[in-house]
Amino acid sequence: MIHSSWEPVLKKAYRALSPDYRAFLEKKEGYFPVDFLAAFGSLSRANTKAILFGQDPYPRRESAIGYAFIDGAVEGLFSPSGFSKPVNRATSLRNFLKMQLLAQGLLSPDNLSQSAISNVDKQGLIGTMETLRQNFEHEGILLLNTALIFTCKEETSLHVKMFKPFMQALLSELSGDNKELILFGNLAKEVEKLLPTSHGYTLIKTLHPYNIGFIHDAKVQAYFAPKRLLEKR
Repeated sequence: MIHSSWEPVLKKAYRALSPDYRAFLEKKEGYFPVDFLAAFGSLSRANTKAILFGQDPYPRRESAIGYAFIDGAVEGLFSPSGFSKPVNRATSLRNFLKMQLLAQGLLSPDNLSQSAISNVDKQGLIGTMETLRQNFEHEGILLLNTALIFTCKEETSLHVKMFKPFMQALLSELSGDNKELILFGNLAKEVEKLLPTSHGYTLIKTLHPYNIGFIHDAKVQAYFAPKRLLEKR
Protein backbone atom coordinates (compact mmCIF):
# COMPACT_ATOMS: atom_id res chain seq x y z
CA MET A 1 0.00 0.00 0.00
CA ILE A 2 1.14 3.54 -0.69
CA HIS A 3 0.78 6.44 1.71
CA SER A 4 -2.35 8.44 0.92
CA SER A 5 -0.30 11.62 0.42
CA TRP A 6 1.34 10.06 -2.65
CA GLU A 7 -1.82 8.81 -4.34
CA PRO A 8 -2.58 11.83 -6.59
CA VAL A 9 0.96 12.19 -7.93
CA LEU A 10 1.49 8.44 -8.36
CA LYS A 11 -1.76 8.04 -10.27
CA LYS A 12 -0.60 10.74 -12.67
CA ALA A 13 2.88 9.20 -12.96
CA TYR A 14 1.46 5.72 -13.53
CA ARG A 15 -0.83 6.98 -16.30
CA ALA A 16 2.28 8.39 -18.02
CA LEU A 17 3.56 4.84 -18.62
CA SER A 18 2.75 3.30 -21.98
CA PRO A 19 -0.45 1.20 -22.04
CA ASP A 20 1.51 -1.93 -23.01
CA TYR A 21 3.95 -1.48 -20.15
CA ARG A 22 1.13 -0.89 -17.67
CA ALA A 23 -0.47 -4.11 -18.89
CA PHE A 24 2.82 -5.95 -18.31
CA LEU A 25 3.14 -4.55 -14.78
CA GLU A 26 -0.46 -5.40 -13.94
CA LYS A 27 0.12 -9.08 -14.69
CA LYS A 28 2.33 -9.11 -11.55
CA GLU A 29 4.53 -11.84 -12.98
CA GLY A 30 7.82 -12.07 -14.84
CA TYR A 31 9.52 -9.40 -12.74
CA PHE A 32 10.37 -8.43 -9.17
CA PRO A 33 9.72 -6.84 -6.79
CA VAL A 34 5.98 -7.08 -7.43
CA ASP A 35 5.45 -4.37 -4.79
CA PHE A 36 7.56 -1.91 -6.79
CA LEU A 37 5.98 1.13 -5.12
CA ALA A 38 6.89 -0.03 -1.60
CA ALA A 39 9.06 3.03 -0.93
CA PHE A 40 5.97 5.23 -1.16
CA GLY A 41 4.23 3.28 1.57
CA SER A 42 6.33 4.09 4.59
CA LEU A 43 7.32 7.73 4.05
CA SER A 44 4.79 10.48 3.39
CA ARG A 45 5.27 13.20 0.79
CA ALA A 46 5.36 15.90 3.45
CA ASN A 47 8.11 14.10 5.38
CA THR A 48 10.21 13.44 2.28
CA LYS A 49 13.14 15.84 2.23
CA ALA A 50 15.25 14.03 -0.36
CA ILE A 51 14.99 11.30 -2.97
CA LEU A 52 17.94 8.96 -3.36
CA PHE A 53 18.04 7.56 -6.89
CA GLY A 54 19.79 4.31 -7.67
CA GLN A 55 19.75 2.37 -10.95
CA ASP A 56 17.44 -0.61 -10.66
CA PRO A 57 16.51 -3.32 -8.14
CA TYR A 58 19.00 -5.93 -6.99
CA PRO A 59 19.03 -8.86 -9.46
CA ARG A 60 17.85 -11.32 -6.80
CA ARG A 61 14.29 -11.79 -5.57
CA GLU A 62 15.26 -12.03 -1.93
CA SER A 63 17.29 -8.81 -2.17
CA ALA A 64 14.89 -6.63 -4.19
CA ILE A 65 12.20 -5.39 -1.80
CA GLY A 66 11.20 -2.09 -3.42
CA TYR A 67 13.72 0.25 -1.81
CA ALA A 68 16.84 1.47 -3.61
CA PHE A 69 20.05 0.38 -1.93
CA ILE A 70 18.30 -1.75 0.73
CA ASP A 71 19.17 -5.43 0.32
CA GLY A 72 16.40 -7.60 1.73
CA ALA A 73 18.74 -10.60 1.91
CA VAL A 74 21.00 -8.83 4.40
CA GLU A 75 19.96 -9.00 8.03
CA GLY A 76 22.87 -8.14 10.33
CA LEU A 77 25.38 -5.45 9.36
CA PHE A 78 28.21 -6.45 11.68
CA SER A 79 29.95 -9.57 12.92
CA PRO A 80 32.66 -10.10 15.56
CA SER A 81 35.28 -9.80 12.80
CA GLY A 82 33.93 -6.55 11.27
CA PHE A 83 31.15 -6.42 8.71
CA SER A 84 28.92 -9.46 8.27
CA LYS A 85 29.58 -11.80 5.32
CA PRO A 86 26.52 -10.59 3.35
CA VAL A 87 27.68 -6.98 3.72
CA ASN A 88 31.19 -7.85 2.59
CA ARG A 89 29.76 -9.52 -0.51
CA ALA A 90 27.73 -6.39 -1.37
CA THR A 91 30.36 -3.94 -2.60
CA SER A 92 28.15 -0.84 -2.78
CA LEU A 93 26.65 -1.42 0.64
CA ARG A 94 30.06 -2.15 2.18
CA ASN A 95 31.52 1.06 0.74
CA PHE A 96 28.53 3.10 1.87
CA LEU A 97 28.82 1.80 5.43
CA LYS A 98 32.55 2.49 5.46
CA MET A 99 31.86 6.03 4.28
CA GLN A 100 29.28 6.54 7.01
CA LEU A 101 31.58 5.16 9.73
CA LEU A 102 34.34 7.44 8.45
CA ALA A 103 32.01 10.45 8.26
CA GLN A 104 30.86 9.84 11.84
CA GLY A 105 34.48 9.76 13.03
CA LEU A 106 34.36 6.09 13.96
CA LEU A 107 37.07 5.00 11.51
CA SER A 108 40.40 6.48 10.48
CA PRO A 109 40.85 7.30 6.75
CA ASP A 110 44.05 5.23 6.67
CA ASN A 111 42.54 2.11 8.20
CA LEU A 112 39.21 0.80 6.93
CA SER A 113 40.04 -2.86 7.49
CA GLN A 114 37.79 -5.54 8.93
CA SER A 115 39.94 -5.47 12.04
CA ALA A 116 39.41 -1.72 12.45
CA ILE A 117 35.66 -2.16 11.95
CA SER A 118 35.58 -4.96 14.53
CA ASN A 119 37.13 -2.56 17.06
CA VAL A 120 34.50 0.14 16.57
CA ASP A 121 32.33 0.60 19.66
CA LYS A 122 28.93 -0.49 18.37
CA GLN A 123 26.94 0.04 21.54
CA GLY A 124 25.18 3.08 20.07
CA LEU A 125 25.00 1.75 16.52
CA ILE A 126 22.22 0.00 14.65
CA GLY A 127 22.78 -3.61 13.70
CA THR A 128 20.34 -4.50 10.94
CA MET A 129 19.53 -3.57 7.36
CA GLU A 130 15.91 -2.91 8.29
CA THR A 131 16.97 -0.36 10.90
CA LEU A 132 19.20 1.32 8.32
CA ARG A 133 16.16 1.63 6.04
CA GLN A 134 14.20 3.14 8.89
CA ASN A 135 17.00 5.62 9.62
CA PHE A 136 17.03 6.74 5.98
CA GLU A 137 13.34 7.44 6.29
CA HIS A 138 13.77 9.13 9.68
CA GLU A 139 16.01 11.58 7.82
CA GLY A 140 13.32 12.02 5.17
CA ILE A 141 15.15 10.14 2.41
CA LEU A 142 12.95 8.28 -0.08
CA LEU A 143 14.82 5.33 -1.60
CA LEU A 144 13.95 5.06 -5.29
CA ASN A 145 15.45 3.49 -8.41
CA THR A 146 15.28 4.86 -11.95
CA ALA A 147 13.73 1.51 -12.94
CA LEU A 148 11.40 0.03 -10.35
CA ILE A 149 11.49 -3.59 -11.54
CA PHE A 150 14.03 -6.20 -12.65
CA THR A 151 13.58 -9.00 -15.15
CA CYS A 152 17.11 -9.77 -16.38
CA LYS A 153 20.39 -7.92 -16.72
CA GLU A 154 19.96 -7.56 -20.49
CA GLU A 155 16.69 -5.65 -20.02
CA THR A 156 17.90 -3.15 -17.41
CA SER A 157 18.20 -0.32 -19.94
CA LEU A 158 14.76 -1.16 -21.32
CA HIS A 159 13.09 -0.80 -17.93
CA VAL A 160 14.96 2.44 -17.20
CA LYS A 161 13.64 3.75 -20.52
CA MET A 162 10.09 2.55 -19.91
CA PHE A 163 9.97 4.18 -16.47
CA LYS A 164 11.23 7.55 -17.73
CA PRO A 165 7.71 8.94 -18.33
CA PHE A 166 6.76 7.86 -14.80
CA MET A 167 9.80 9.54 -13.27
CA GLN A 168 9.37 12.65 -15.40
CA ALA A 169 5.76 13.06 -14.27
CA LEU A 170 6.69 12.37 -10.65
CA LEU A 171 9.55 14.86 -10.64
CA SER A 172 7.46 17.48 -12.39
CA GLU A 173 4.74 17.19 -9.75
CA LEU A 174 7.29 17.45 -6.92
CA SER A 175 9.38 20.23 -8.46
CA GLY A 176 7.90 22.89 -6.19
CA ASP A 177 8.57 20.96 -2.97
CA ASN A 178 12.23 22.09 -2.69
CA LYS A 179 13.45 18.54 -2.19
CA GLU A 180 16.99 17.24 -2.66
CA LEU A 181 17.88 14.63 -5.28
CA ILE A 182 20.76 12.31 -4.38
CA LEU A 183 22.06 10.82 -7.62
CA PHE A 184 24.29 7.75 -7.35
CA GLY A 185 26.29 6.97 -10.47
CA ASN A 186 26.07 7.92 -14.13
CA LEU A 187 22.76 6.25 -14.91
CA ALA A 188 21.03 7.94 -12.00
CA LYS A 189 22.37 11.28 -13.23
CA GLU A 190 20.16 10.82 -16.26
CA VAL A 191 17.40 11.83 -13.87
CA GLU A 192 18.57 15.41 -14.29
CA LYS A 193 17.44 15.32 -17.91
CA LEU A 194 13.90 14.55 -16.78
CA LEU A 195 13.58 17.67 -14.64
CA PRO A 196 11.51 20.69 -15.69
CA THR A 197 13.54 23.62 -17.02
CA SER A 198 12.68 25.56 -13.90
CA HIS A 199 12.63 23.50 -10.71
CA GLY A 200 13.32 23.79 -7.02
CA TYR A 201 15.47 20.69 -6.55
CA THR A 202 18.92 20.68 -5.00
CA LEU A 203 21.07 18.09 -6.80
CA ILE A 204 23.65 16.02 -4.91
CA LYS A 205 25.64 14.11 -7.54
CA THR A 206 28.08 11.43 -6.40
CA LEU A 207 30.05 8.46 -7.63
CA HIS A 208 28.19 5.20 -7.35
CA PRO A 209 29.07 3.57 -4.01
CA TYR A 210 30.49 0.65 -6.01
CA ASN A 211 33.52 2.90 -6.60
CA ILE A 212 36.05 2.94 -3.77
CA GLY A 213 36.45 6.70 -4.28
CA PHE A 214 32.93 7.12 -2.87
CA ILE A 215 34.23 6.27 0.62
CA HIS A 216 36.70 9.16 0.73
CA ASP A 217 34.65 11.75 -1.19
CA ALA A 218 34.62 14.82 1.07
CA LYS A 219 31.32 16.10 -0.38
CA VAL A 220 29.63 12.76 0.23
CA GLN A 221 30.91 12.66 3.80
CA ALA A 222 29.82 16.25 4.45
CA TYR A 223 26.30 15.46 3.25
CA PHE A 224 25.81 12.20 5.12
CA ALA A 225 27.76 12.90 8.33
CA PRO A 226 24.99 14.97 10.01
CA LYS A 227 22.42 12.30 9.19
CA ARG A 228 24.24 9.78 11.40
CA LEU A 229 22.49 6.90 9.68
CA LEU A 230 24.25 4.23 11.73
CA GLU A 231 23.20 5.56 15.13
CA LYS A 232 20.32 4.14 17.15
CA ARG A 233 17.33 6.46 17.41
